[in-house]
Amino acid sequence: MKLVPLSTRIRKLARTRLGLAKLRPGQLEAVKALANGRDVMVVMPTGAGKSAVYQLAGLLLDGPTVVVSPLIALQRDQLANLARHGEDAGLGAVAVNSAQSRGRTDEAWESLTTGDAEFVFLAPEQLANQEVLERLAELKVSLLAVDEAHCVSAWGHDFRPDYLRIGDVVETLGRPRVVALTATAAPPVRAEIAERLRMNDPVQLVTGFDRPNLELEVRRFVEARHKEKAVVERVAELKGSGLVYTATRRSTEEYAEALRAEGRSARAYHAGLKVAEREEVHQAFLAGEVEVVVATNAFGMGINKADVRFVLHADVPDSIDSYYQEIGRAGRDGDPALACLYYRPEDLSLRNFFASGGPDEDTLTQVAGAVRKHTKKEGPVPVGELREQLDLTHTKLTNAVNLLEQAGAVQVQDDALAYTDVSVPAAAAVAAAAEVDAEHTRMDKSRVEMMRGFAETTGCRREFLLGYFGEELDTGDEPGCGNCDTCKSGLVAEQEAEAEDLPPEIAAVRFDTNERVRHREWGPGVVMRDEADRITVLFEQVGYRTLALAAIAADATLLVREA
Repeated sequence: MKLVPLSTRIRKLARTRLGLAKLRPGQLEAVKALANGRDVMVVMPTGAGKSAVYQLAGLLLDGPTVVVSPLIALQRDQLANLARHGEDAGLGAVAVNSAQSRGRTDEAWESLTTGDAEFVFLAPEQLANQEVLERLAELKVSLLAVDEAHCVSAWGHDFRPDYLRIGDVVETLGRPRVVALTATAAPPVRAEIAERLRMNDPVQLVTGFDRPNLELEVRRFVEARHKEKAVVERVAELKGSGLVYTATRRSTEEYAEALRAEGRSARAYHAGLKVAEREEVHQAFLAGEVEVVVATNAFGMGINKADVRFVLHADVPDSIDSYYQEIGRAGRDGDPALACLYYRPEDLSLRNFFASGGPDEDTLTQVAGAVRKHTKKEGPVPVGELREQLDLTHTKLTNAVNLLEQAGAVQVQDDALAYTDVSVPAAAAVAAAAEVDAEHTRMDKSRVEMMRGFAETTGCRREFLLGYFGEELDTGDEPGCGNCDTCKSGLVAEQEAEAEDLPPEIAAVRFDTNERVRHREWGPGVVMRDEADRITVLFEQVGYRTLALAAIAADATLLVREA
């Protein structure tokens, strides 16, 4: 009997089960790698078809597929997408989450046990439930798909503490193949994702961050009221559907009201709204009943709407990662779309405030002391027992445990916690955890500074974005991309001309993107961006820093290449 090549089988499955006439770049390679037993990391722009990777791999592999997805609304979108193909296509899917009834959950488990369902969607919080883990372990899971995988990285822009538990879950489930899926992950984030998820030498498929159909623009203001007026006037004149992102819940309501007064169909969206109201806004936007959604960053993850014509940021985002993901919701149909940032330097102080929360040292002290005491007397303490004893919420306990674990003070063993060395006092463990948190804070603040760099650059904005993600823009013989405000104004061409006049000693100092370096004070890092007279480096201990090539040229020991 003649064997059918794997590529042919995958393409046939895509056509007959998913209705895909043609696979997109990276999809075939990812599915083949998973079918051949490899772990895979997929970094594809929003709308490039990441979900098809785990769907096709799930159909090829024996045993159910677990999909970890952070939002119930996102799970519903994915379930609805699979349902469109019908159960006859072998794409039966269920969800296990806190929003559905016990009876519905029991039916989901029954469908998985009998083989009627191939896919089960879970929020990461569900993986802290021992009963859920035990039932998953009995199913002999073949594939674990981690959607929005950047949430696992403390260096990423949307860190979720519950995502850190997934690495333990991989082992509990008998080490199924793992596929990590995200639209935005700079090289350091990709490295941390692989480490946190305990991926085994993963195949990394990065299909490119460039979105040439997006026009990139920054408008700078001094007065807040002038900025707010400009945002409203701009949205009032723009055609089609769009998103406006703001930093606070209150401002979403104020902008939405102002836009309605200008005749636009606009609604606010933020985490303070009731779940039903958020769902109503979500569905109305997808259906075209609402033209503009004014939102905090709570809105948009997994939005499946191809014809968004503009994304405006009324406030500066917390990082390039967040910014790129949010503007990526525009122009997914390939037609021209606008991404404009309305920028006041003073707005960065709010982002720095958000980045400076600091650890809850009282909770850290409670948790470290209780785990140490229990470990010393009786051994590891079950998580449920500890939560009940300390009367802590799931989120507070998870945050504390994650910091203590990263500091090496606590170990997670199945569904219990053990103190690593009972001879070390709890106060020392708390101090170590606080230092871990301080490192995260330094990283958060440095990412805010990268947003300043993007907003204030006189170079090509697209080159800046791509450089952040470790890519270079192929500009050919022309400077810049031609589709951002700095390129259109001629600033980029002027910079190119000035670069040719740099002193020879500065021009001779060159570093490659992604090159590993070491700073005399800040330690090891990775070059993220190389400009005419400066470079940007992501340092492991202090985050992003921009260094003048003149300073490096003047002091040969300041920054050196790692051997």
